[in-house]
Amino acid sequence: MDSFQNKSIIISRKPSKDSEGYGVQIALFGDNNPHLKGKVPFKVLEYNHIEKVRIKKLENVSYYTAGNDIVINDLVELNIGLEEGIITLTGKQEF
Repeated sequence: MDSFQNKSIIISRKPSKDSEGYGVQIALFGDNNPHLKGKVPFKVLEYNHIEKVRIKKLENVSYYTAGNDIVINDLVELNIGLEEGIITLTGKQEF
Protein backbone atom coordinates (compact mmCIF):
# COMPACT_ATOMS: atom_id res chain seq x y z
CA MET A 1 0.00 0.00 0.00
CA ASP A 2 1.29 3.44 -0.94
CA SER A 3 0.70 6.49 1.28
CA PHE A 4 0.59 10.15 0.25
CA GLN A 5 0.17 13.47 2.02
CA ASN A 6 -2.02 15.69 -0.14
CA LYS A 7 -5.12 17.87 0.15
CA SER A 8 -7.33 16.44 -2.62
CA ILE A 9 -7.52 13.95 -5.49
CA ILE A 10 -9.40 13.57 -8.73
CA ILE A 11 -10.21 10.02 -9.84
CA SER A 12 -10.81 9.58 -13.58
CA ARG A 13 -11.61 6.61 -15.76
CA LYS A 14 -9.66 6.14 -18.98
CA PRO A 15 -9.41 3.42 -21.62
CA SER A 16 -6.64 0.92 -20.99
CA LYS A 17 -3.66 1.13 -23.30
CA ASP A 18 -4.32 -2.29 -24.84
CA SER A 19 -8.13 -1.93 -25.13
CA GLU A 20 -8.89 -4.54 -22.44
CA GLY A 21 -11.06 -2.97 -19.77
CA TYR A 22 -10.46 0.42 -18.25
CA GLY A 23 -7.68 2.26 -16.60
CA VAL A 24 -7.85 4.65 -13.69
CA GLN A 25 -5.97 7.87 -13.19
CA ILE A 26 -5.59 9.38 -9.72
CA ALA A 27 -4.30 12.95 -9.69
CA LEU A 28 -2.93 14.31 -6.39
CA PHE A 29 -3.22 18.01 -5.52
CA GLY A 30 -2.07 20.33 -2.74
CA ASP A 31 -5.36 22.32 -2.69
CA ASN A 32 -9.07 21.54 -2.41
CA ASN A 33 -11.32 21.76 -5.49
CA PRO A 34 -8.50 21.82 -8.04
CA HIS A 35 -10.99 21.37 -10.89
CA LEU A 36 -12.39 24.85 -10.13
CA LYS A 37 -8.99 26.52 -9.98
CA GLY A 38 -7.25 25.01 -13.01
CA LYS A 39 -4.58 23.49 -10.76
CA VAL A 40 -1.98 21.05 -12.07
CA PRO A 41 -1.49 17.88 -10.00
CA PHE A 42 1.85 17.41 -8.31
CA LYS A 43 1.62 13.67 -9.02
CA VAL A 44 -0.48 11.51 -11.36
CA LEU A 45 -0.86 7.77 -10.78
CA GLU A 46 -2.06 5.57 -13.64
CA TYR A 47 -3.38 2.02 -13.36
CA ASN A 48 -4.49 -0.35 -16.14
CA HIS A 49 -6.97 -3.25 -16.11
CA ILE A 50 -8.99 -1.95 -13.15
CA GLU A 51 -12.35 -3.54 -12.37
CA LYS A 52 -13.36 -1.05 -9.65
CA VAL A 53 -12.25 1.56 -7.17
CA ARG A 54 -13.34 1.16 -3.55
CA ILE A 55 -13.49 4.26 -1.37
CA LYS A 56 -13.50 3.33 2.31
CA LYS A 57 -13.91 5.50 5.42
CA LEU A 58 -13.73 8.80 3.55
CA GLU A 59 -16.67 11.19 4.02
CA ASN A 60 -16.24 14.18 1.69
CA VAL A 61 -16.53 12.64 -1.78
CA SER A 62 -18.10 14.41 -4.81
CA TYR A 63 -18.96 13.04 -8.25
CA TYR A 64 -18.96 15.63 -11.03
CA THR A 65 -21.18 14.60 -13.93
CA ALA A 66 -19.81 17.31 -16.25
CA GLY A 67 -16.43 15.60 -16.24
CA ASN A 68 -17.29 12.10 -14.99
CA ASP A 69 -14.73 12.53 -12.23
CA ILE A 70 -14.73 11.94 -8.48
CA VAL A 71 -13.16 14.59 -6.27
CA ILE A 72 -12.13 13.90 -2.68
CA ASN A 73 -11.26 17.01 -0.65
CA ASP A 74 -9.92 17.73 2.84
CA LEU A 75 -7.40 14.89 2.81
CA VAL A 76 -4.61 14.69 5.32
CA GLU A 77 -3.43 11.24 4.25
CA LEU A 78 -4.31 8.99 1.33
CA ASN A 79 -3.56 5.26 1.17
CA ILE A 80 -3.83 3.41 -2.13
CA GLY A 81 -3.91 -0.37 -2.27
CA LEU A 82 -4.00 -2.44 -5.46
CA GLU A 83 -4.93 -6.11 -5.57
CA GLU A 84 -6.26 -8.18 -8.47
CA GLY A 85 -7.67 -5.28 -10.48
CA ILE A 86 -9.24 -3.49 -7.51
CA ILE A 87 -7.96 -0.19 -6.15
CA THR A 88 -8.84 0.54 -2.51
CA LEU A 89 -8.59 4.12 -1.28
CA THR A 90 -8.52 4.85 2.44
CA GLY A 91 -7.11 7.73 4.41
CA LYS A 92 -7.80 10.58 6.79
CA GLN A 93 -9.74 13.77 6.22
CA GLU A 94 -9.80 16.93 8.30
CA PHE A 95 -12.76 19.28 8.00
